[in-house]
Amino acid sequence: MRIALIHAMFESVRPIHDAFEKIFPEAPLLDLLDGSLPGDSVQLGEDYRRTLDQRFLSLAAYAIEANATAILFTCSAFGRQIAGVKTRYPGLVVCTPNEAMIREAERYERIGLVATFAPTLKSMAEEFPDPHRLTPIYVGSALQALRADEAAKHDRLVAEAVAPFAEQVDCFALAQFSLARAARIIEDTTGCPVLTTPQSAVRDIRNRLAQRDTAGA
Repeated sequence: MRIALIHAMFESVRPIHDAFEKIFPEAPLLDLLDGSLPGDSVQLGEDYRRTLDQRFLSLAAYAIEANATAILFTCSAFGRQIAGVKTRYPGLVVCTPNEAMIREAERYERIGLVATFAPTLKSMAEEFPDPHRLTPIYVGSALQALRADEAAKHDRLVAEAVAPFAEQVDCFALAQFSLARAARIIEDTTGCPVLTTPQSAVRDIRNRLAQRDTAGA
């Protein structure tokens, strides 16, 4: 067994590794990173989107050549491209970054969806069965702080941004893997439950692999 983690942001690597260490420590991991994807994703035109589609298929093909038995994408803004990978490789366990957390969030009536990368808010909202239950919260300055190696400032900015919404939502769903590090301070500041994509995703991929092994036994 080998799980390939495909990243579009360096800031996503540590949160997903932390989640695996806590929930599924025996899983062998392979990291693939293309940090140019977020910037390239804002390019317009169908031809450019097809180029992105092919790049994701190429990353998946590399993972398969490296003997990956499952792929977990950690980049939340690329739903179309990940769907293309699932279609191309139907026999492979392919997990999106969001689907597990979205299922867990469905038990809450009012959901505060928090992102520091603007395209994520739109793409991820479309994945929820009922987007009207969402309150989108964008904290762009926090990502700038994280990339400037100011992690504590990142967490503080996110907590300050979501605090005014504490009475308007039943939980906060953190839309990016890089946001998971702020979960504790958000809980302490708001008193609201906080869902993170890394922990939800790791629980999901562990369960899916266990079910596959049971079915094949």
